[in-house]
Amino acid sequence: MPAESTPDAGIAGEDTATDPRRRRAKGRRRKPRAKGRTALLVTAWTAGGVLLLGGTGVGYLYFKLNGNLKSVDINDALGTHRPAKADNGSENILVLGSDTRAGGNKKLGGGTDDGSARSDTAMIVHLYKGHKKAAVVSIPRDTLVDRPECTDTKGTQHPAASSVMFNSAYSTGGATCAVKTVESISGLRMDHYLEVDFSGFQKLIDDLGGVKVTTTKNITDTNSHLDLKAGPHTLDGQQALGLVRTRHGVGDGSDLGRIQLQQAFIKALVAQVKQIGILTSPTKLVDLADTATKTVTTDSDLGSVKSLASFAGGLKGISSSHMNMVTVPVQYDTTDPNRVLLEKDKAQLIWDALKKDKPVPGSATKGSASGQAKGVVTS
Repeated sequence: MPAESTPDAGIAGEDTATDPRRRRAKGRRRKPRAKGRTALLVTAWTAGGVLLLGGTGVGYLYFKLNGNLKSVDINDALGTHRPAKADNGSENILVLGSDTRAGGNKKLGGGTDDGSARSDTAMIVHLYKGHKKAAVVSIPRDTLVDRPECTDTKGTQHPAASSVMFNSAYSTGGATCAVKTVESISGLRMDHYLEVDFSGFQKLIDDLGGVKVTTTKNITDTNSHLDLKAGPHTLDGQQALGLVRTRHGVGDGSDLGRIQLQQAFIKALVAQVKQIGILTSPTKLVDLADTATKTVTTDSDLGSVKSLASFAGGLKGISSSHMNMVTVPVQYDTTDPNRVLLEKDKAQLIWDALKKDKPVPGSATKGSASGQAKGVVTS
């Protein structure tokens, strides 16, 4: 709760080595993992809202929330060899969901606590000039990329590597390596970085009182402990985490299908946050702000409540209807069904559009591999 070569990317299936288009486990419910942009919006809105509250406790809350925030100095670690900042008023934010199994996340995420972490989810959030609308480009975690040489925030240098999974950039060199890899792939400058963890995501949803969605199909996945019948639901934190983590519960069993579920959930969450009027409930606002600021790690430019509050002013006008959510165009790797390869020509249409602050053209994603879970979750 975060430039060099252009890779021949690929996306993998994820936890298993079978064809993701045929793999689908059924079972009971478990919990999913946290995804990014949600926390960006909720954190900014709630942090900004705290500053609007009256009363004697505001000063204390301000410093308390500042103490919750964690930040990394991306700019210092990456230096000057980066894409230029956009001069058209737009901004790009890299949002990552970390799949570390340490601490409270081990119970939520499953798997082995080996001391490492990977960027389980990656989204480039492009805020258009005026910050009234956004484009969100998901990068599948199993995409094969050429990872550039990078230096992490501790000063350790990591050599370049070819045809490695995208999410390994984070486990290799942390946030700075992930940012540099994304900038290398896209040619876009990442103005900000935001990272979300499992346990914070779950508590954030619970603090919100759950999120209302409708499922058009049954979703059952023993791996994520998720069991939802077709119909309306108010998902609690555990169920929400399970939904954004599930791969085998619906669709073709691939990471692409999971991304479609994530995107649908985020739209539902953003729409609900706009509707419930958290600024009218000081208690709810404080709880949300406390959880949100504990959930995320930001770049140093956003590493204070004051900075987040300022940034929030540019996000308040963005509603779910003003978000265009796409997945970077890929095809399954014919030599490994658990990986996908980037369609570089089509992807370039996206990068070019965002550089010019233009809408993503429909032709950029037409005919690309799909997880077949689109429309399964609606708000």
